[in-house]
Amino acid sequence: MKYAAVLGFGTVGSGVVEVISGGSFQSKAGEDIAVKAVLDVRKFPDSPFADLITDDYQAIIEDKEISIVIETMGGITPAYEFTARALRAGKSVVTSNKELVAKKGAELIKTAREHGVSYLFEASVGGGIPIIRPLHNCLAANEIQEIMGILNGTTNYILTQMIQNGKSFGGALEDAQAKGYAERNPAADVEGHDTCRKIAILSALSYGKQIDSDAVPTEGITAVTLQDVAYAEKIGYVIKLIGRSKKSGGKVYARVSPLLLPKGHPLAGVEDVFNAILVRGSATGDVMFYGKGAGKLPTASAVVADCIDIVKHGPAGAPFWEDGGELTRDSGENVRFYLRIKADDVSRAENGVQAVFGKARVIGSGAGELAFLTPELSEEAFREAERRLEHLIGGENILGKLQVME
Repeated sequence: MKYAAVLGFGTVGSGVVEVISGGSFQSKAGEDIAVKAVLDVRKFPDSPFADLITDDYQAIIEDKEISIVIETMGGITPAYEFTARALRAGKSVVTSNKELVAKKGAELIKTAREHGVSYLFEASVGGGIPIIRPLHNCLAANEIQEIMGILNGTTNYILTQMIQNGKSFGGALEDAQAKGYAERNPAADVEGHDTCRKIAILSALSYGKQIDSDAVPTEGITAVTLQDVAYAEKIGYVIKLIGRSKKSGGKVYARVSPLLLPKGHPLAGVEDVFNAILVRGSATGDVMFYGKGAGKLPTASAVVADCIDIVKHGPAGAPFWEDGGELTRDSGENVRFYLRIKADDVSRAENGVQAVFGKARVIGSGAGELAFLTPELSEEAFREAERRLEHLIGGENILGKLQVME
């Protein structure tokens, strides 16, 4: 029998306890797994697992029967301290905490190796979608050339409602909150921070170096309007929040932003709360992983799968990366951008746009606005042209801006 302790009895933590207690997977592990303690400062007198609840972490650390600590607390403090203490005590740690893995992954992986245990985090990126283990094992013979994905179900649901049902961003967000898809404070989702942490983890695993997630250019979907959605539809595109990374010139290019995707793109048809991750390997070409990226039981299933891996294989073959990754803002590509600007005088505005961008393609005008696509530019060239446009018309008159993915 292997004993585990669960840190945090929230949505994911309670799901983990339910899955382990259900026991339907035990034959796959080769040895039974049981939860011996659940750490939480709250009491749950009505829970069938009330007798497992404790607020004494030291007792968990000192319990020699507990060999696996499952961290589902989220955030950095106190999750980082608790994780490091468990690893140093010779206990393997499984986590769903994307923020901690994105910030401290290299350090905690090193600590785990030094003490002969595992630090596993399958649930930190795709929830119930297997992606960490396939990247680390199944695609190990590939040089990963690029990763891009819809990594947040909340934002994808909101955009789907805007695209399909004509709801405003605010209306779609309220709907997502009412259905439990969005938190009361949705900032981490709608401002892109959740997606940023996930692409940072995938980048570190794929390219071998931890990158600073705080340095990844990140834009959310709060500025996307129904006008932008309509212009995208007019030219055969949809808007999706995409986390993307690739190797460029020995450094990692990573970015999170809403993109215009052509409707034929593999990610364009991913709707509602579903996530999808497209991985481009040197030998496999494009491989896509698809499913619900969050939720109590899907995420719990990924956590428990890591526990099974520890029981079956120990620390052998655990994911690994080092510190010291460098970011670049140059993707090495020329791309187009969509811009929507205020234009009381459409003819004059169009002349100004052509003067700045050259052969821009106007895709619509009216109601005091002008929408257009730039010619293909490097991101650096676009930033310079954007500064010139802001000087010409005023930055407050740029109403919408999206990169176009072909």
